[in-house]
Amino acid sequence: MVRTVKLVLLLAGTSLTAQETDAYYRTITYQLPKGVNMEASGLAALPDGRLAVAIRKGEVWIIEHPLAEPPTVENLGYKLFASGMHEVLGMAFHEGDLFVTQRSEVTRLRDTDTDGVADEYTTVASGWGVSGAYHEYAYGPVFDREGNMHNTLNCSMGKKWKGAGAEGVAPLWRGWSVMTPKGSTKATGFSAGFRSPCGIGLNAEGDIFATDQQGNWMPTNPLMHIRQGAFFGHADALVDAMRPESPVKHPGRQPDGITVAQAMEQVPGYCPPAVWFPYVKLGQSPTGIRCDLTGGKFGPFGKQLFVGEFVLSGVNRVFLEKVGGEYQGACFPFISGLQSAVLTLNFLGDGSMIVGQSNRGWNSYGNRPFGLQRLVWTGKTPLEIEKMEAQADGFRFTFTQPVSAADWTQTKAQSYTYNFTAKYGSPEMDTQPLQLTDFQLSTDAQVLTVKCANLRAGYVHEFELPELRAKDGPTLWHRLAAYTLNKVPVH
Repeated sequence: MVRTVKLVLLLAGTSLTAQETDAYYRTITYQLPKGVNMEASGLAALPDGRLAVAIRKGEVWIIEHPLAEPPTVENLGYKLFASGMHEVLGMAFHEGDLFVTQRSEVTRLRDTDTDGVADEYTTVASGWGVSGAYHEYAYGPVFDREGNMHNTLNCSMGKKWKGAGAEGVAPLWRGWSVMTPKGSTKATGFSAGFRSPCGIGLNAEGDIFATDQQGNWMPTNPLMHIRQGAFFGHADALVDAMRPESPVKHPGRQPDGITVAQAMEQVPGYCPPAVWFPYVKLGQSPTGIRCDLTGGKFGPFGKQLFVGEFVLSGVNRVFLEKVGGEYQGACFPFISGLQSAVLTLNFLGDGSMIVGQSNRGWNSYGNRPFGLQRLVWTGKTPLEIEKMEAQADGFRFTFTQPVSAADWTQTKAQSYTYNFTAKYGSPEMDTQPLQLTDFQLSTDAQVLTVKCANLRAGYVHEFELPELRAKDGPTLWHRLAAYTLNKVPVH
């Protein structure tokens, strides 16, 4: 009950009115075929302009005209392409074919007789354990620069099927990301320490990222940079680190109850997330990841990551940079108040964002159980923090437009870390106000440099900027920004 009240209060302070939303991004709601539970769990934009939509119940539908307005069933043109699969939670278009991730495998779908319906279902990746536990989800796939396939696997939570045998004791690679080398169908462990990594995607450089969910060993929601041998902290995954083929070195017995900042120093091989999403303030359950490669068709956030949000039925935004050779960065609110919980994202040929939704199993602020919506940039640029970069002695904010003079001393800022623990979640720990000095606005009024006397590695540095106005009138769309400072840059 306390969390619910807190969430309502925060939304009241940060949500957008319909008029403000419409000024920058139109929301188009697709009409759905009668009798079809369109729990959209995977989206693939096809080269010919069509859209493939995977749904949790194990089907793939093709929308012939996804840009049609009004978006009626007749104008959109739905057609069932594939069916009979087991809980599809992700889809990709790669080298001319659709690849869908089922609970126990990745399947390539082909329409060999060109009648618009898949007639060839081929297993192209398998090899992870499935014991029958409810939470044994599999997500993906994505393909790296070399054409290898990557998926993420939920920890095995809950009661297992008695007939699962050895897999019922320790299902293989649960809580891991797995890679299936190009030309192979055998998935093997790649990185470990996940809890429920339901979003997986690539940045503009082709590096792989995954979201995860708050719970045991996950104090709040993270965005991780997946790379071979990385360990992200969830101890349940370590049973498979003992295997000879494991690329992850077992860190030994994990301490329980230290802070994340301390774990970065004390737990061998622990890789902190690139970004922590402060709980409630920036969502309660991040999902699908998609990089904006639209070339400016979706607004001023090119090459940044957009991340779906389940509970708040919206989308957040992430700016990443490399410091000391590894990713870290800032997260920002983007859109809230969509019709249903967001599971998956993609971009269409016109640069609009398609959002796949389903609230099955958990509650969301949307009032519909599932659906599809499209976000279209109106061409009007919001005044927004485009990016937030770490400096050796503070931070640099770049705005999407020049700003008018402001009382920068009204900036509210704090830093905090989290507990590293087997208990469920964590409050913000060791909170300190940031000691901000020397606010410098560039001559073009678009870059603000702030000095901070007490930067702390391993801590989130959260800012709420004062009310700002662009020189041509618009007010600052979102005032909140949270930077995960794993490393302080050197001069």
